[in-house]
This record gives sequence, C-alpha cells and structure tokens, in this order.
Amino acid sequence: MSGMTGTPPVRPPGRIRHRLNHVPAGLFGCGVGGLGAVVVAALTGGTAAGVLGALIGVIGVAASYVLSGLVVAWADSIGPQLTLPVALGTYVVKFGLLGVALVTFAGGSWPGLRPMAFTIIAAVVGWNVAHFWWITHAKIPYVQIEPR
Repeated sequence: MSGMTGTPPVRPPGRIRHRLNHVPAGLFGCGVGGLGAVVVAALTGGTAAGVLGALIGVIGVAASYVLSGLVVAWADSIGPQLTLPVALGTYVVKFGLLGVALVTFAGGSWPGLRPMAFTIIAAVVGWNVAHFWWITHAKIPYVQIEPR
C-alpha cells in the first residue's frame, strides 16, 4: 500500500522488460553454439537421433537461461533485496532437476544422448561469450533510471 491513501503503488510499464536487455545477445550466442553443434552432430553421427539430441540440448539451455532471467527480473522488479535469494533458489531448483535427469538417463543407450551433452556445453559457452560481449558493450548507467 502506498502511504495513507490505501491505493497500491503505481508501477511503470516495462518494469521487467528493461531488466532483460541481455537476453537477445545470449539467445544469439546460444543459437550460434547450438547451430554449430547440430551441424557437427549431423556430420559425425548422421542420425536423426543425434540431430534431435543436439536440438533438445540447445533449446534446453536457451529455455533455462531465459527462465532464470525472467525470474530474477521479476524479483528485482519487486525489490532488489529479493534478487539474490530468488536467483540462488532458481539455481538450486534447476541443478536439482538436472541432477535427477542425469541420474535417470545416465545409463541410456539413446544415440542422441552424447550429441545432446556436447550441444549443451556449446550452447552454454555461446550464451556466456555473447553475454560477456553484451556486458562489455552495453551502456549501463550506474544509477537506477526507472522507465517512464
């Protein structure tokens, strides 16, 4: 509630969107890394399962990073003090689910498993390189400027 009036505070539009400016660069890097891995999977494995595994890997990495970005941006829009606990909680949940998936499929014989694993590595590297490039080239003010 805002003051003594009993009305909720007015939040400007785009309060989450402006916190996600890095996502297009990350998706581009993830796509480049994933595309390279899909091509390598097609050339080396030559199987539809290998290409499918590579596609699943790149889509999974992109979805994971975008989901994390959305959750952290939402937490920051509510209050900056929520950002760290929400980010760490999201991290724990994602890696817990990844651990369950690894244990479940570790002994699997699906031919797309290995291309998927290498694509995940390539997509993560691609996202992080692109994100680093974005950070070093973005004009980020060191004071908080709220959107109008």
